[in-house]
Amino acid sequence: MTAGDNNGVAGVAGALILDARTRAGLSQAELARRAETAQSAIAAYERGGRQPTLPTLYRVLAAAGFDLRARLEPADSHDSTLAEWEASLPEAERKRWRAKLATQKAAAAEWQAAGAG
Repeated sequence: MTAGDNNGVAGVAGALILDARTRAGLSQAELARRAETAQSAIAAYERGGRQPTLPTLYRVLAAAGFDLRARLEPADSHDSTLAEWEASLPEAERKRWRAKLATQKAAAAEWQAAGAG
């Protein structure tokens, strides 16, 4: 994720809120009550339609019983390196690679849904 990737940041914040809420076994309404905000705000954060401020993100996660711990790390070029590598592949190989990733994502989602995660 780059500094200009605002959609990715909103998506990450929403994913964190959704993960914390579901792991805590809370409804959107209950999390909103605990965080002293509106249920519609929780829904908007989770779908990436709104981006919470950092203090709001900390408050919502704390209301679900979680801490957000952040630290500065040197930038990791892994994503851009992987994208360049993928772009260098012939189209047939790219399709095979993407199909393999889709299969792995589906398996991970099934595993998580089964409660193993």
